[in-house]
Amino acid sequence: MGRVIRAQRRSHTIFRAHTHHNKAPAKFRTLDYAERNGYIRGIVKEIIHDSGRGAPLARVVFRDPYRYKLRKETFIATEGLHTGAFVYCGKKAALTVGNVLPVGQCPEGTIICNVEEKVGDRGALARTSGNYATIIGHSTEDHKTRVRLPSGAKKTISASSRATVGIVAGGGRIDKPLLKAGRAYHKYKAKRNSWPRTRGVAMNPVDHPHGGGNHQHIGKASTIARSAVPGQKAGLIAARRTGLLRGTVKVKEV
Repeated sequence: MGRVIRAQRRSHTIFRAHTHHNKAPAKFRTLDYAERNGYIRGIVKEIIHDSGRGAPLARVVFRDPYRYKLRKETFIATEGLHTGAFVYCGKKAALTVGNVLPVGQCPEGTIICNVEEKVGDRGALARTSGNYATIIGHSTEDHKTRVRLPSGAKKTISASSRATVGIVAGGGRIDKPLLKAGRAYHKYKAKRNSWPRTRGVAMNPVDHPHGGGNHQHIGKASTIARSAVPGQKAGLIAARRTGLLRGTVKVKEV
């Protein structure tokens, strides 16, 4: 019986994300009548840094449509947004950078970010610094829109799902190398306990399925079945193919 491997311990408290220093969850406004049928205007009060997040956040203040009060929302800042800028949210909002509107209202080829996966989930896709999704097609009869995600995958979402026009601010963050271990330490200290990461082949046989041996080698196929028990499940899980991708990829437009 070997030791409990890291993959099995991942659900434990010490691996949880360090959300204590986060300012606020970055979300759209709750989907209401104003956004579904017209538009509502907000003003950017400040651009703030959020711990463990590469992208800056924008504090946007809206007037409550039903009560005499102000509603403060925290959006993911798009490139070009500044304090004092007006942000328009809703079906009738203009197609300008920083505005939030349903993807069905954007023409093909529009660069968008912070896209809702399901209507009203307040933003789920393309949220990291410098990232964006692209609208590649509309299907009017079943009220759906095709988007290309940052990974290159294509996804069909409802045409009523909202998105911000533009790309997420803070791009080019990974162009500068970390250079030293100290910077990586502080980067991941703000995020979660995921660094440094010991390789399986560098461990002893008791600690990992890849451990042991007189040279650092796996000693068996690195692919492992989906049905494998948790203590065996290390390596390339249920891989359809392995190795380098050779040749050019033909991108088929939809």
